[in-house]
Amino acid sequence: MNPKLQALYGLKFHPFRADIPTEALFISPAVDAFCRRVEFSLTDGGFAMVTGDPGSGKSIALRVLEERLRRRQDLIVGTIERPIGRASDFYRELGDIFGVSLHGHNRWAGFKTLREKWSEHIATTLTRPVLIVDEAQEMISGVFTELRLLSSKSLDARSLLCVVFAGDGRLPDRFRAPDLLPLGSRIRRRLKLEPAGRDELAACLDHLLDAAGAPQLMTTELRTTLAEHAAGNYRVLMNLADELITVAAERDLPRLDEKLFLEVFATPTPARAGGRKR
Repeated sequence: MNPKLQALYGLKFHPFRADIPTEALFISPAVDAFCRRVEFSLTDGGFAMVTGDPGSGKSIALRVLEERLRRRQDLIVGTIERPIGRASDFYRELGDIFGVSLHGHNRWAGFKTLREKWSEHIATTLTRPVLIVDEAQEMISGVFTELRLLSSKSLDARSLLCVVFAGDGRLPDRFRAPDLLPLGSRIRRRLKLEPAGRDELAACLDHLLDAAGAPQLMTTELRTTLAEHAAGNYRVLMNLADELITVAAERDLPRLDEKLFLEVFATPTPARAGGRKR
């Protein structure tokens, strides 16, 4: 964080940037309910999915879920960092996540080794390992199929893994295609993030400012104005607020208000075409 911001406003962290501490994140009721449903499924495994437009809060939902799962003792939680890879790359990444030596050219050996690893984990902890796949709409169809087969056992009567997919609006469409319908039909827990309402966006600002140690940084009127101009999008809200606090710090302003908003985001009046007639 910029030292001037910290000195001027006494912030514990920058409340409008992506690297907000996980414990300070704003958790909507929908995200909280979804995380609890996934936690409830850990003894059975299966597939879950988070979808929404860019800026709707998918990454926040995943961070909250991952943090809650990692608190559980002896639970293995892995995240796919490169969903666009081929099947061989996918197996290598799984091997790295779950601590087994795999070779992309021998998928059968990797298939057996991973399933044995997961089965041992289940026998010891009674919970399924968890795999989180962000930007899953970019994953190739063959890798989706490999993952479905990997996690299924006893003629599909048992699941060896709990998988959480996250992606934009293209992801549900992918799962409706004939080749991926067998996987799409197995998704039991779903969270579709809709545009946030004004009150929810304002509550998010209140929460972040309070967590950052600066509840008086913005006037109530400005918070309402920002929530109304964010188009239901958390990312837009954060970008607007970030621009305002940057300008306020440059001017050494003690507080952010509607006057600053109008000055920073006012629409310029277009110049008249041509000069005045004589």
